[in-house]
Amino acid sequence: MKKQARILLSILAIFCLKCSPPNGAEEQRFDLPPKAEATTAGYVSSELLYPLDNKPTPECHASTLVETPDGLLVAFFAGTYERHPDVGIWVSRMVDGRWAWPEEVANGVQNDTLRYPCWNPVLFQPEGGDLMLFYKVGPSPQTWWGMVITSKDHGKTWSEPHKLGEDPKVGHLLGPIKNKPIQLADGTIINPTSIEYPKDDGEDQDWRVYFEISKDLGQTWEVVGPINDGVAFDAIQPSILTYPGGKLQVICRTRQDVLAQSWSEDGGQTWSEMTAMTLPNPNSGTDAVTLNDGRQLLVYNHSTKEGEEPKGRNILNIALSVDGNTWEPVMTLENEPIEDGYAYPAVIQSPDGLVHITYTYNRRSIKHVVIDPAAL
Repeated sequence: MKKQARILLSILAIFCLKCSPPNGAEEQRFDLPPKAEATTAGYVSSELLYPLDNKPTPECHASTLVETPDGLLVAFFAGTYERHPDVGIWVSRMVDGRWAWPEEVANGVQNDTLRYPCWNPVLFQPEGGDLMLFYKVGPSPQTWWGMVITSKDHGKTWSEPHKLGEDPKVGHLLGPIKNKPIQLADGTIINPTSIEYPKDDGEDQDWRVYFEISKDLGQTWEVVGPINDGVAFDAIQPSILTYPGGKLQVICRTRQDVLAQSWSEDGGQTWSEMTAMTLPNPNSGTDAVTLNDGRQLLVYNHSTKEGEEPKGRNILNIALSVDGNTWEPVMTLENEPIEDGYAYPAVIQSPDGLVHITYTYNRRSIKHVVIDPAAL
């Protein structure tokens, strides 16, 4: 019965993408803004962290960024290829307006003969605490565990790594799975995270979204969720948006060709049933940020896995919303097919009001784009 429900919902999701309601995905899919250029309103600048012909490692992926008192800091995982034991966590700082050469700051070495790959770093600067760099270590997303290192000097040097621990609900604590935490007015930190449960057949996983909540700057964590049952939506990698009155929204990656959402009215303790959004998703990560003016900004691949190019991860877009329900695509960052696409965006707004976005560029470098949201 669950399998039948899953198939039916997948068909309905695909059907909805082919419909043309006023704010439907089909209208947005074919009426997207052209690729942004230097003269496009709101598009300030773009650059690669390092050139494609001079890379520190063969591949890289899953960037994260944060603004520190010393400037921007970016982290990502890199090595021979994803899942290779030599994959570690690398960091680059912006110094005098230029990205410094990346340095490896964490790895998965267990002992003299065993090393595991690292995955999905997430940078976060809490109020009242040290800069945090979360990441995962393990052979696969089904078996990894969460680690964290901290910095007292804005990312120049780092502490020894320590494991986040375990919880009976989920097993290993993982930290924020891809996207940045938020911190509430009372200091509470909410990690948006997810887990990929292996099924009995060993060939598939159930994807579930949950949260790790700390009231003591990350010393201890309470698990809330999972908030979805893995039937209607296989969902992972949530990002959190904030609204007046303490209302929260998460936007999640799914396997059902659409982005999914859930809402909380009580600071993340309980969440609504997960529902489909009007925006498509090719089973690829997104990120979002609540702007200072109250608008919501989402960076995502406006496509599904099948269909005409640009499809899958060969297009990357920005959409804006006032209420989190109606979204308008306002900029296309990339739309030219390449081997490994444009993926896993991370987005923040710096104190000067500019929006900074980083994303995987063909798995060969990380691209940094600056946007002026006032012009969007």
